[in-house]
Amino acid sequence: MGFALHPDAITDVDEIHGSINRYNFNSANRVLEEFLHAFQMLARFPHHGHKRPDLTSHALRFKVVRNHLIAYAPDKNPVWILGVIDGRMNPRVIAAILREREEP
Repeated sequence: MGFALHPDAITDVDEIHGSINRYNFNSANRVLEEFLHAFQMLARFPHHGHKRPDLTSHALRFKVVRNHLIAYAPDKNPVWILGVIDGRMNPRVIAAILREREEP
């Protein structure tokens, strides 16, 4: 079992990395490594994350890395990463982002 990223999740990670990289190259790379480590851990233990019924009624789980929520589908093979979203955002905005990315 591995992991795969939704195209928008790839964009999320690129934007986070780019934003931090403008100020500190080493910090940006450390955050990238933390995300990668979390993705690999979720691939090994897909039900490790927590549920957020306030954000979605689907069987998604969430893992926190720094200020970001990794939203993923644990029952997919490979584990499907839907997004890496700033967890400080309004929950309604996060829920709307997830609705746009979820499969029907």
